[in-house]
Amino acid sequence: MLTKLLIANRGEIAVRVIRTAKALGYRTVAVYSEADANALHVHEADEAVCIGPAQVSASYLNADAILDAARTTGADCVHPGYGFLSENAAFAEACQAAGLVFVGPPAGAIELMGSKRRSKIAMQDAGVPVVPGYEGDNASDDELVAAAADIGYPLMIKASAGGGGRGMRLVHAESELLDNIKRARSEARQAFGDDELILEKAVIEPRHVEIQVFADRHGNAVYLGERDCSVQRRHQKVVEEAPSPFVTPELRAAMGQAAVTAALACAYEGAGTVEFLVDRDRNFYFLEMNTRLQVEHPVTELITGQDLVAWQLAVAEGQPLPLGQDDITLTGHAIEVRLYAEDPAHGFTPQTGPLLRFEPAEGDGLRVDTGVRSGDTITPHYDPMLAKVIAWGQTRDDARRRLIRALEDTRVFGVTTNRYFLSRIIADDTFGAGEATTAFLQQAFSEDPSLQPQPTSLRQLALAASVLDHGQSGQAAWSNAPATQTPIKLEVDGEIRALRVSRAGNRLTISVDDRHYELIVEGVGGGQLCTIDNGVRQRCQYHRDGDSLYFQASGQSWAVRDVTHQPTAGALGSGSGRIQASMDGAIIDVLVEPGQTVSQGDTLVILEAMKMEHPVRADRDGAVSQVLAAAGDQVKRNQLLVEITTAESAEQEADA
Repeated sequence: MLTKLLIANRGEIAVRVIRTAKALGYRTVAVYSEADANALHVHEADEAVCIGPAQVSASYLNADAILDAARTTGADCVHPGYGFLSENAAFAEACQAAGLVFVGPPAGAIELMGSKRRSKIAMQDAGVPVVPGYEGDNASDDELVAAAADIGYPLMIKASAGGGGRGMRLVHAESELLDNIKRARSEARQAFGDDELILEKAVIEPRHVEIQVFADRHGNAVYLGERDCSVQRRHQKVVEEAPSPFVTPELRAAMGQAAVTAALACAYEGAGTVEFLVDRDRNFYFLEMNTRLQVEHPVTELITGQDLVAWQLAVAEGQPLPLGQDDITLTGHAIEVRLYAEDPAHGFTPQTGPLLRFEPAEGDGLRVDTGVRSGDTITPHYDPMLAKVIAWGQTRDDARRRLIRALEDTRVFGVTTNRYFLSRIIADDTFGAGEATTAFLQQAFSEDPSLQPQPTSLRQLALAASVLDHGQSGQAAWSNAPATQTPIKLEVDGEIRALRVSRAGNRLTISVDDRHYELIVEGVGGGQLCTIDNGVRQRCQYHRDGDSLYFQASGQSWAVRDVTHQPTAGALGSGSGRIQASMDGAIIDVLVEPGQTVSQGDTLVILEAMKMEHPVRADRDGAVSQVLAAAGDQVKRNQLLVEITTAESAEQEADA
């Protein structure tokens, strides 16, 4: 009998594993980096051990530190979660050598399925359909060029050790091949330390459908339906659902049997996912096998009524599978989206900083798996996923409707998220019809408003002004307040906007230049603004943090900064000239110096965060008055980097 489980992971998956383990009577041990000392998974566990600094290589990938933590706490089993060391055969072997039960498959299965080349050969030998291609021992550039001529175009280049779209290239013609081979090799070498490549005939606009399999050490293996993961951005899954709207009962049975065959062929134990590409004629081809629990496993749990972590622990203890194939039934429909701290309107730039307020929606048919809470800080060290939001319904449309409502009702203040982008996908007609392929986002969704910077509307400015005017007037209610007019200045979208609020009782008219917007304010307080707008009573959520105000209404989010009592630098409508870091990160380069003349849009500083470089640009014309950062500095979100004065101000200072 196993009694104490160490979870070798962080974030929502660690929290999710801990909760099932505790419900089953296990004592639990969390491991954490110095940056995660106050993380939710640390507080959820019975015990916790620090395993190193923030860098992943020195903490969550430090197998020796994790095994030391297991010895120190007396853990007898290790759950790897997903990512990090979950598909590392050497770690599985090290756990076994240390006398620990690894809650996952044998190291041999991990090693085999970790190689796209070897796994594809093994599947061919087992009779599982595979995409035609080249996976020979000789993967030199010349050999790949020759093989490509036989395969034909278009084709895919893939890193043999790859995953997550890295080291993957779609090639349409021979003229593009050699350059893409070199780029794929370079990516694969940097990401996986292995530049071995394979080639596959490209399946154009396929469905990405995966089968959840489970096997035990007694020779039993079952499949628990399929998940459709076709909605992807750059080969990264965005939406996952079960069952697939494209899969027929006959196709489900055929794919399920192929997945079970794949698991048995590599002497599998525990939870695994066999991924397939399915073409428009419903032909399916083996893609890869993930030898771990998947991010999207909750949708399978919701339609089967099974706890897959409980199954994992049972199999790890040597028990037979809880159910046979005929006992597994699928009920209803479930859809999952990944809520990220990122900005879709600016190239999905990762966002960092304080999570001032985070209140996931609640209700029937909803499930939220998260590893964060209000007050946490989103750092540049780890994946910026805030939560997985999952909705279940008797029908697919029931699940869609619940999920859209859940996304709109989830309160997130402090960081920009992809919440609006996700709700737009779920509401889209193509997705609603079940016709979204892996090409959907690129081909049919690339011009969606959620992917374009949207100027703050007059109505949104009016809502912000209503909250600020209430605070400035000092009135708990305006019904008996005398008519008055209040000037308000907001910094929004990089500009200073001057507003006038005319108040008669609780009726407000907000004026910007020659435009006007009228609202009746019913109440302000507790983070909620209630208004009557054109005869319709509506609520808007808000959160104030110093001079910054964050808002959510109608599924959209926006933020303003109150600069009413600050001197306005520059002409009305220009930027403030106070150039701040948009996220935590490191300064790679500073391209300006004091006294230098710059134009709006010029790059001033290069900031590195989330393994990406981000140019920090001037928001107006003028002269650089201060440079407050240097190459190599670590900076925080909203930290002032550069100040720009207008040309007029610079001339006045020079004359003085």
